[in-house]
Amino acid sequence: QAQLMESGGGLVQAGGSPRLSCAASGSILSINEMGWYRQAPGKQRELVATISSGGNTKYQESVKGRFTISRDNAKNTVFLQMNALKPEDTAVYYCKADLQIYVWALSSAYWGKGTLVTVSS
Repeated sequence: QAQLMESGGGLVQAGGSPRLSCAASGSILSINEMGWYRQAPGKQRELVATISSGGNTKYQESVKGRFTISRDNAKNTVFLQMNALKPEDTAVYYCKADLQIYVWALSSAYWGKGTLVTVSS
């Protein structure tokens, strides 16, 4: 029943500043860590940024100072503000969240279907 839905991807000019959103919906008891990952064609999926339930953040070195991850707990939504985009940022961006669905079970990882961000030079 629980699912994640990303939005905000598309074609962006180098130097642009789009914002990605990911909303969790369904029968969710709690949300722990949320994060963004990305995968370019022919490459492995890599971590971009994570944010804990308490607001602690971690970033991949290549996006530090350019990307900002945040969350709105009231709306079960995580955001990724991307600034100063480079062509090498082109990838499918995936949302990940650790969700607790049942009171008797621990949280488990859920993934969105991804949203494509293409950066043109």
